[in-house]
Amino acid sequence: MNNILDGIEEILLLGPGPSCVRKEVYDALSRKTLGHLDPYFMTIMDGIKDMLKRVMNTGNALTVPMSGTGSAGMEACFVNLVEPGDRVLVLINGVFGMRMSDVAARLGAEVDTLEFTWGTPVVPEAVEKKIREKAYRIVAVVHAETSTGVMNPVAEIGKMLKGSDMLYLVDTVTSLGGIDVRMDDWGIDALYSGTQKCLSCPPGLAPLSFSERATAKLNGRKTKVPNWYLDLSLISNYWGAKRVYHHTAPVNMLYGLYQALLLLLEEGPEKAFQRHRKNHLALVSGLKGLGMEMLVEEPYRLPMLNTVLIPAGVDDLSIRKALRSEFKIEIGGGLGPLAGKIWRIGLMGHSSTEESVTRLLAALKKLLQTN
Repeated sequence: MNNILDGIEEILLLGPGPSCVRKEVYDALSRKTLGHLDPYFMTIMDGIKDMLKRVMNTGNALTVPMSGTGSAGMEACFVNLVEPGDRVLVLINGVFGMRMSDVAARLGAEVDTLEFTWGTPVVPEAVEKKIREKAYRIVAVVHAETSTGVMNPVAEIGKMLKGSDMLYLVDTVTSLGGIDVRMDDWGIDALYSGTQKCLSCPPGLAPLSFSERATAKLNGRKTKVPNWYLDLSLISNYWGAKRVYHHTAPVNMLYGLYQALLLLLEEGPEKAFQRHRKNHLALVSGLKGLGMEMLVEEPYRLPMLNTVLIPAGVDDLSIRKALRSEFKIEIGGGLGPLAGKIWRIGLMGHSSTEESVTRLLAALKKLLQTN
């Protein structure tokens, strides 16, 4: 019987995710499976928690990888913190802010949104004005908006909320491991991420952390968490000292995350950030040489997710298809109002190399000359 898995090609992943995975992580995934209550596996779990805290720059006890992709992390944050009638403010300048609003509304929250033009950052002064008008239980924002390539001013917003009763919820799916994330210093109460971006681990886990204030909100709920699988009041007992069974953990995926975090810390987060920045600048320079401009202005451009304006007369889909078929390179297209107008080029984690930039620029040059 033919095995279609044998037909999987090696593709240079330069889209909005997933990113390329290092051999050491693939090797970790293939190690022998242990039971999810095995004593040695518990040691691995503790190592993951410790390394996640270091990467997130937090001391939070409730720091765990959720089973599921980054979207599960988003849902977990909202489902554990929102009760019907809670006032939630979502700051939107792209697809993932919109998703936050949708998730909160489905939980019965009273959701207000503050929207900004796609490709531009959230404006702190507008946020300050909004939170003076009404008291919110949660203020939510995306740090690195994957749909637009914008880095939002998370630290500035955190300063505004300091000393208030509002919980600060931040999406770091694309930013964690690629740019600085300082959960405690920035006053973030709930943070979630994903493994498949700058951590260079296959998709399937969503690192998450709750501050003491967020944990108090969870423990003080008047109603049960409406999603059993994502209920952190239960999951925390499995990841804590009690080791109470909740659901079967994705053991081998957790091996992969352990190895990916170890590689990041061995490189050094600051060196990883510098690498992402260096390759971003090389890409921007090369694209400019090909006559292309970036969507986002400095200093709000993400180094790991580059949004480039498609030149006039160039067909978006035909170029992306040719990159995949002829050059074995994947890049992403635009979403929503940016569909057909931009390419999204990821230089995340193990995909962020000088060789990746050189190979992509050479391929684009050839395709644009013949387009």
